[in-house]
Amino acid sequence: MQDLKTFYEGMPKAELHMHIEGSLEPELMFELAARNKIDLPFASVEDVRKAYDFSNLQDFLDIYYQGMGVLMTEQDFYDLTWAYLTKIHDQNVIHTEIFFDPQGHTGRGVSFETVVGGISRALDDGTATYGISSKLILCFLRHLSEEDAFATLELALPHKDKIAGVGLDSSELGHPPSKFARVFAAAKEAGFLAVAHAGEEGPPEYVYEALDLLKIDRLDHGNRALEDDALVARLVSENMALTVCPLSNYHLAGVSDMRQHPIRKMLDLGLKATLNSDDPAYFGGYMNENFDAVVGPLDMTKDHILTLARNGFDASFISDRQKQALQDKLTAYVADYDAA
Repeated sequence: MQDLKTFYEGMPKAELHMHIEGSLEPELMFELAARNKIDLPFASVEDVRKAYDFSNLQDFLDIYYQGMGVLMTEQDFYDLTWAYLTKIHDQNVIHTEIFFDPQGHTGRGVSFETVVGGISRALDDGTATYGISSKLILCFLRHLSEEDAFATLELALPHKDKIAGVGLDSSELGHPPSKFARVFAAAKEAGFLAVAHAGEEGPPEYVYEALDLLKIDRLDHGNRALEDDALVARLVSENMALTVCPLSNYHLAGVSDMRQHPIRKMLDLGLKATLNSDDPAYFGGYMNENFDAVVGPLDMTKDHILTLARNGFDASFISDRQKQALQDKLTAYVADYDAA
């Protein structure tokens, strides 16, 4: 087991499901609150960590939106993103595709340009300094209106050079993908790739809607797809990647015992599952901690771990040439590890 831990910790890997606002560690939250003269409802970093105790998705979202209130300036968004990149560099993540929630900021009077400017500048510096390649994905908040999503899409159009795709997140139940079918059609028409959270708390029907109505290129979460054999068969046949987030599932009560987590079953069924951290500051871990959470409890093998890593590279929104370069790094790592 220890050998496996050493193996996956050092392994080059990609992360495809991570909300940048969800990487806001309590220490940085306090630092930014002081910088921007914002009063927090917490007396200490320890109080914040105690508040990170959720029973469901909505409980988490309530504090998630509260926390992002300290992000005001372009430098704040840069510092947030840079802290994440520094963390994942230490964990040997060499490619990341991060989500951001512009409506959570524009609704507070922070301009779209401020948000994108800070994040994208940090991502560029991450490539120059750490060699981490990256993509940026705009997520529409599904608890808000279609009209609001369309307005956000309009704000994104001048920044198509910085934004690779659009996604759908926030409160899933009661806000099916169909609510945003027209927005996604317009985004696709504008040249954006598409992803969507579906089948996290919502039923398999939401996954069908994401596939058929939103025309997604990748499925975020997708756990509840396993309840529908025909849907599983379709996802396998279409080679649809799933961005799975084990610690998130555990902390939001989607899975109460990691021995019951579906990620190994997904792999065994032939699904293109990938492993990701979702909101690492809130759920107790980044990429390596998510491997920690499942490898032992699910008795995963080195082959399972390698498949997750290769799926991550293969499901990335990059060129085939770039994918091959990442796969080659992994192949070289395995050869060196096995020879040691």
